[in-house]
Amino acid sequence: MNVSMVSWATQVAQAELSVDLPRRWAHSRGVASRAAEISRIMEADADLVGAAAVLHDVGYAPRLAVTGFHPLDGGRFLRDEFGANERLVRLVANHSFALLEAEERGLRAEMEQEFPLLDEPLLVDVLVYCDMTTTPDGEQTTVEDRVAEIAGRYESDGIVGRFIRRATPNILASVERVEAALAAQPR
Repeated sequence: MNVSMVSWATQVAQAELSVDLPRRWAHSRGVASRAAEISRIMEADADLVGAAAVLHDVGYAPRLAVTGFHPLDGGRFLRDEFGANERLVRLVANHSFALLEAEERGLRAEMEQEFPLLDEPLLVDVLVYCDMTTTPDGEQTTVEDRVAEIAGRYESDGIVGRFIRRATPNILASVERVEAALAAQPR
């Protein structure tokens, strides 16, 4: 039986998030829904992005939170427990400009060594778009509202507060590029 990458990823994410972190699971499902909605710009990589979308926050699962930095913990989990597709693992580990937050945490060199950023800008941008236009409850939102929501949850001088300020221009640029690609594609 051949299980699609997205089906497998959904099963994994559900097993890790749905009971202990139902809101995070709702967000992950919403991000995956966004990926499915815009899959026409992904061509052959639609399943890869769909899988990364549903798995991007798996590192928040309590049993996986080894370092406390969910992109790194999620990437390691997928690589070590499943031997998952390398591109998938690297997308999950680097989602939404995680390298900038890794730097704030003193983990950038470790992240870059274990999970180099994919040299596939559209894939990276699409995952940012899907994550940053989805609320914590899995609903669609604007990128501006999502960035404000994230900034509002954390102290401005804390790690995530500093990260989101640094990442905002990159996030906005990614969303803009995806919106331009969507506008250029027939529906």
